[in-house]
Amino acid sequence: MFNKILIANRGEIACRVIKTARRMGIRTVAVYSEADANARHVRLADEAVLLGPAAARESYLVADKIIEACQRTGAQAVHPGYGFLSENEEFAEALSAAGLVFIGPPASAIRAMGSKSEAKKLMGTAKVPLTPGYHGDDQRPTLLYAEAEKIGYPVLIKAAAGGGGKGMRLVEKSEDFPDALASCKREALSSFGDDHVLIEKYITKPRHVEIQVFADTLGNCVYLFERDCSVQRRHQKVLEEAPAPGMTDARRREMGEAAVAAAKAVGYVGAGTVEFIANQDGSFFFMEMNTRLQVEHPVTEMITGQDLVEWQLRVAAGQPLPLRQEQLEIRGHALEARIYAEDASKGFLPATGKLVRLVPPAESINVRVDTGVEEGDEITPFYDPMIAKLIVWDETRDGALARMRKALADYRVAGLTTNIDFLSRLVACPAFAKADLDTGLIERQKDFLFPAAQPVPRDALLVATVGELLWEQHAARQAAQHSGDPFSPWHARDGWRMNLSAARTISFMDGETLVEARVRYLGERWEISLGGETTVASGRKLEGDRFAVELDDRRLIASVVAVDDKRTVFLQGSTYSLLRDDPLHRVDAGDSHGGGLTAPMPGKVVALLAQPGQKVDKGTPLLILEAMKMEHTITAPAAGTLKAFCYAAGEQVADGAALVEFETGVV
Repeated sequence: MFNKILIANRGEIACRVIKTARRMGIRTVAVYSEADANARHVRLADEAVLLGPAAARESYLVADKIIEACQRTGAQAVHPGYGFLSENEEFAEALSAAGLVFIGPPASAIRAMGSKSEAKKLMGTAKVPLTPGYHGDDQRPTLLYAEAEKIGYPVLIKAAAGGGGKGMRLVEKSEDFPDALASCKREALSSFGDDHVLIEKYITKPRHVEIQVFADTLGNCVYLFERDCSVQRRHQKVLEEAPAPGMTDARRREMGEAAVAAAKAVGYVGAGTVEFIANQDGSFFFMEMNTRLQVEHPVTEMITGQDLVEWQLRVAAGQPLPLRQEQLEIRGHALEARIYAEDASKGFLPATGKLVRLVPPAESINVRVDTGVEEGDEITPFYDPMIAKLIVWDETRDGALARMRKALADYRVAGLTTNIDFLSRLVACPAFAKADLDTGLIERQKDFLFPAAQPVPRDALLVATVGELLWEQHAARQAAQHSGDPFSPWHARDGWRMNLSAARTISFMDGETLVEARVRYLGERWEISLGGETTVASGRKLEGDRFAVELDDRRLIASVVAVDDKRTVFLQGSTYSLLRDDPLHRVDAGDSHGGGLTAPMPGKVVALLAQPGQKVDKGTPLLILEAMKMEHTITAPAAGTLKAFCYAAGEQVADGAALVEFETGVV
């Protein structure tokens, strides 16, 4: 076994590998970019080496720097994690040439499966079921268009070297094909350095079912059952589970054996995942093979009781697989939810910022949290905005669903927008609860999953108001303790007056709506008038930002996180955002950008889609912004005239930068 390994990755997966290596007595070397100098994986590793600037192409993607780091630290092997160089055959070959072990498959297997089109040809020879489509080398747009017409719409355009939902477009009608092809090729070239695409028939209501395979250097290969990854947004997985609901033993064996055949066809070694598109009638077709450990591997670990990273390390060291096929069995059901910094209500737009508060649910035999960040860390625009993976297990799927609902309700994140509320609705969605699954579930259930914005409920406003009062009392007590006269009545915040009770107004902004709470002091309690109703309230501060709040005859436990004028209220499993309104500093909001459209996050302008002076309708695409390796289309907010672009294609823009000068109305 190795004495020391280097982890050529960052974030959650680097921390995950360190955890197993430490348990096995293996020392670890982390690598990091300048943006990750204080990252959790750097803090956890035994030692760490700086690779370069924040941009991945100047740090995590530079193979020579990683090999040099191995040589400097004496690392014997490299674990690539997922993403970055994990499926780069040239990197695997370079490690071998330097006398280092790549903890992954042979370069030949990566090469064989790295091109979706070549992999399809190989799988056809191995008699693995294939989806109808075009997988050829001729990439002329006219030929690709003709092939799409021949296959019949809807079709899926996919980057041959792609993965993670990038470089993928669903085309439902002929006239949309040229623009979709151009966009797909741009994104593929940006993400993978290769704009080669393939075209496949899009199956209506497909399920995405994948098989975990493992092979050693001695010719043994097993499958560790399946995962259902059907719940996706923009072709990226949101929630995974194992085993797949409704899977029969016969179908599981058939798919498992097909996956093993696929692995053996390329001389596979290590952890790999064979992904299938499954029809509602039970038929299935090979989609691709991911020649690495998957993001969702924890659900397989939870139902099998195996540590797949340990398996990787043992196989890479030349040891046989720990178990034979007949020794593997499924126990219970597991779910994994990906906690992201993103705004689900705005097309899952990634978010950036500081994790001012980060309190995950308590871990146990039923609840696991895999993360690469801690409270106080920042989610930057340079990398994937994942905060954590939340994994739950129970004896049954219904039990696992209940545990997931509770764990999400216990998750508290403040400082940036997350998808936690969306995930809570997702696991409560009747269609998901009864396992009515397909890759279009989110779109199909959008009315349930994306309800119209509602005002912050009265209870949350009352909690926020009591929170302000309790924070004031706490701050006054702290100040008193450090003063020359700690018992002076001038430190009190009880509203005492000579002849009458004190009253004041505490104001918040709920979106664009001003909410005013009229507070009258009643000794140790307050009478709060809000929305035409009056409530007698009291409370006490607990640890951190938690409060016990009494509203008439009800007691609530809640948290209120205050950062500058922002207030985040965590109450009964939901999160609410408010702004503390100070009338002395209130200004007319107006139009802060003079009719311009701003960048929702830092990124690069990759295409201008209209002309200055052009009159456009609401929703007309104006430009494409690339951020966090994904393309985002900026559209006209209303009918009007595009006056000018503020940036040219290829230029970088900052968060909030004005992109377009736009004049609304008929000109």
